[in-house]
This record gives sequence, structure tokens and C-alpha cells, in this order.
Amino acid sequence: MDQIQVRPAVADDADDVLEFLERFVEAKRILPRTLDEMTLLMPTGYVAEVAGRIVGFAALEIYSRKLAEIRSLCVEPVLQGRGIGKRLTRACVELAAERNIFEVMVITSSDDFFRGCGFDFTLPGEKKALFLQTREQP
Repeated sequence: MDQIQVRPAVADDADDVLEFLERFVEAKRILPRTLDEMTLLMPTGYVAEVAGRIVGFAALEIYSRKLAEIRSLCVEPVLQGRGIGKRLTRACVELAAERNIFEVMVITSSDDFFRGCGFDFTLPGEKKALFLQTREQP
């Protein structure tokens, strides 16, 4: 198999990333994104490729100097378990560290994966994120 490359996303990747993510949206694994939203995520996004084909994506959405979130982490199902997701996650966390962002969060149904990347349910001092859903999903 060809070498897996992880690289920073560029503006021209937006359409291809949206196409790659579509099956994950259809499976209700991630929320849908518009082209405008994806274009805004490209400068802080990372693409995994094999022979020029996108096989993974993640982006760091920066909310403030204190908080950022890893968004839209997806890896081609047949390539899961090969460390691609961890590499994409690490790239996002390293970007947050470079920008001196204090905390990185993720909202996920794959908590075992993220715990394996060093994430936990609480922060030092027992800080927790709590959620309230105000409407049903469309």
C-alpha cells in the first residue's frame, strides 16, 4: 500500500473534503458542513492522503485563545486502526499548542479513541463540559 501522508489542508481542498465527508454525514457520524463552513476550517485543517486521494480529515476550530475543538475527524473505514486518526488529532493538538490555546475539546461518540489520544472526561480541577440539547436533530 502507498504511504499515508498527513498535510495541512489548503483552500482548494474544501470541495474534495466535503465529498469525502459526505458518507460520514449520511451515516450520522458527523454533522453536515456547508462549503462556506468548510472553507473557514481549511486554514486549521489537516488532510490524510494515499496516492493523492483523501482518506482522512480533521480540523481545529478555534473559538478563543483559551478553547478550540477538533471537528470532523473522519478516516476511510478500511484504513481505520492504522494510526491515521491519531496523526490527524496530534496535528490539531500541536497547532493548538503552537497558538498557545489552553484547552482542546472534542464532542464524540468514539470516546475510547480520544482517550487513547490523551483526552479525558475532566480537566485538572475537575472541570467538565455539560450539554443541553434545545431541539431534535433534523
